[in-house]
Amino acid sequence: MFHTLRTVFDRVLTAFVIFLLASLAVIVLMGVAYRKLGIPMVWYDEVASIALAWLTYYGAGLAALKRAHIGFPGLVNAMPPSLRVPLVLLGEGIVVLFFALLGWYGYQVLLILEGDAMVSLPWVPTRLTQSVIPIGSAVFIVAQLLTLPELLRQARGDGVVDAEKREMEKELERALQR
Repeated sequence: MFHTLRTVFDRVLTAFVIFLLASLAVIVLMGVAYRKLGIPMVWYDEVASIALAWLTYYGAGLAALKRAHIGFPGLVNAMPPSLRVPLVLLGEGIVVLFFALLGWYGYQVLLILEGDAMVSLPWVPTRLTQSVIPIGSAVFIVAQLLTLPELLRQARGDGVVDAEKREMEKELERALQR
C-alpha cells in the first residue's frame, strides 16, 4: 500500500510538473510571438514569472521524491553503520522542519495578501499565485516522508545511494548499449 501511494504521488506530481513546464513554454513562446507582431500581451511577464515559481516549487518536490536534490550520501556512507541511521534521521528532521516553517510562514503571507490581486490580471487573486509556498512545502514534506523508509533501509545496509551517481551509471549503460 505504501509503495502504491508513493507511485500514485509520483505520477500525479510528474504530470503536474510536465503540465507546468509545457504551460510555461507556451506562455513564453506566445509572449515572444505577440511581441514580434507588435501586440505585446500585458500579462505575459507576470504570469511567466509565477509559472516559473510554481515549476520550481513543485519540481523540487518531485526531485525530493526521487531523492535527486542536494544531499551528502558520501558523508553518511563514510560514517560507521551505527551512526548512519541517527545521522539520516537528523538530516531528514532538519529538512522537514525547514519546510514546515516555510509552509507556515507562506500561509501567514497568504493571510496578509487577502484582497490583493495580480497587477496585469486583476481578477486573479494574489493568494492563488502565492499559494505555491505552503502547498509546495507540504508536497516536499510528503515526498521526504514517502522516501524515508527506503532511505533508512539503505542507511542500515550498504549505504545511502547517490541519485546522481545512479543516474550517471544508467546513462553510461545506455551509451554502451548503442
